[in-house]
Amino acid sequence: MTLIVAKFGGTSVASPERIKNVAKRLARMKENGDKVVAVVSAMGKTTDELMGLANAVNTNPPARELDRLLSTGEQVSMTLLALSLESMGLRAMSFTGRQAGIETNGTHNKARIVKVHNERILNALEADIIPVVAGFQGIDANGDITTLGRGGSDTTAVAVAWGIGADVCEIYSDVDGVYTTDPRIAPRARKLNEISYDDMLELSSAGSGVLQSRAVEFAKKWGVVIHSRSAFSDAPGTYIKEDPKMEEAVITGIAHDTSEIKVTIRHVPDAVGVAAKVFSALAANMVNMDMIIQNTSRDGATDISFTCPASDLARARETLDVIIPEIGADSVDVEEDIAKISLVGTGMKSSPGVSALAFRTLGENNINIMAISTSPIRLSMVIDSAETQRAVQLLHTAFDLDSDSIFEETQLSAEEIAAKMAKGR
Repeated sequence: MTLIVAKFGGTSVASPERIKNVAKRLARMKENGDKVVAVVSAMGKTTDELMGLANAVNTNPPARELDRLLSTGEQVSMTLLALSLESMGLRAMSFTGRQAGIETNGTHNKARIVKVHNERILNALEADIIPVVAGFQGIDANGDITTLGRGGSDTTAVAVAWGIGADVCEIYSDVDGVYTTDPRIAPRARKLNEISYDDMLELSSAGSGVLQSRAVEFAKKWGVVIHSRSAFSDAPGTYIKEDPKMEEAVITGIAHDTSEIKVTIRHVPDAVGVAAKVFSALAANMVNMDMIIQNTSRDGATDISFTCPASDLARARETLDVIIPEIGADSVDVEEDIAKISLVGTGMKSSPGVSALAFRTLGENNINIMAISTSPIRLSMVIDSAETQRAVQLLHTAFDLDSDSIFEETQLSAEEIAAKMAKGR
């Protein structure tokens, strides 16, 4: 018997038909003798729709009230899935984040899980009931509902798996695993059978949308095995785990991110403590900075650049409008049409020449690099966003990541997807 936590994303539960097919998949797990806990996201674009409703009545909704509203999306899908399971003759019980024992800190919209109280879920399993847990939400010490941020249902699933000692946490979505890069960008991308926590964490942080980075971080910390797989197929996906026997390629994968911007502060006085003042103020205003570059000082001044999510631009401008006069800098420039390309692989630590090959590949193809950031297992480069696809394809080939077959993305209707799920293909 295997104890499984199975998380289903918004695409998987986007309609009553898809919810019914998720129920059928859970029923097959039960038939195989496994114990299973389901974790669900909100249906389809529900979260976006709820955000739209909030903004329609208040353009700056209080974080506490927004969390209460957004949490209702998962509560709808969890209840519908429990009802569907019951209609099939299976005993099921839905749990909100609070009822499932997901305790968080008090940071609304971006809460972090601090403890999982597992009693109710374990009691349900003992009674042969399938618990269906609302992802993305928890409860803080004051009894207020909190949400975990975008992709937070992944983190919920991993936390529940850790809390109940599950054998594996299966993350079901509309992709069938982790690829060496986005196959829609590079059709010769290969699906990986397994990947280490470190490599997956770097890929997630660098823009790979398969798994939320916080979920991978939690899994690494507590040793939870993740199986990333398709909700529309029974084929094995990709296992994320710590396995020292894994063969380490120099480069495991390539991620790209076009959601960031590059901010440059011009003519910053080159004096002790100035940079600390700038970045402390940005951090205090919740601006998530990534790459930071400082140019060579000339005549006692320098330019400082950093990248951050485009969604943080308003807060960054607000902060810099105050800081620039204080430090005596000149102005701020913003470049929005950029992309970050990241090469990731634990094998980089013992393989010199990765940077040289990457730079040469882009240089020979007239792709300019605006900024560079490195770590022991990641090399990130900022380029013009118009060159994203070409850069990823060139680097994917240069580092021998291409497969012999070509990935062909197929657009399926809801009915076709439901039929695939029902047949288990």
